[in-house]
Amino acid sequence: MKKVYFASILAGTVMMMSAPANAIDSTGCGLGSMAWRGQSGIGPQVLAATTNGSFGTQTFGITFGTSGCDPNGRITGGTGRMTLAFLENNLEQYAMDAAAGHGETIDTLAGILNMDSKRLGEISKQNFAYLFANENADALDVTLKLFTVVQA
Repeated sequence: MKKVYFASILAGTVMMMSAPANAIDSTGCGLGSMAWRGQSGIGPQVLAATTNGSFGTQTFGITFGTSGCDPNGRITGGTGRMTLAFLENNLEQYAMDAAAGHGETIDTLAGILNMDSKRLGEISKQNFAYLFANENADALDVTLKLFTVVQA
């Protein structure tokens, strides 16, 4: 019985990790993703996915728009992950380029997001205070905010 239970948890975890709702990270939205937000590595990802899968918080969140889920959202797939990965390694330079409205990081992000770099530069400059609300802005927050302003 323990083997069947473990196998079902493992299968649920794999399914949850392979089909995120409207998320930037690999675990999607839901209570588990919120509880371990900002942490990296396989451990927190497995815990987040297991929590989402075990308690159904991701499905509930998608249905009712809670726990960081958007019922009208779209699956972001690789673009979101690539944007996050890029900003994790280039956040400081992007902040400088966003303040100026142009630069290499904006050109690269425009390529990732499949949009005009001049337009992305304008959006980044106009929304700089929102994107970098304080000196402790992290890549995940900036990525989520960037998707919000680009989609607007």
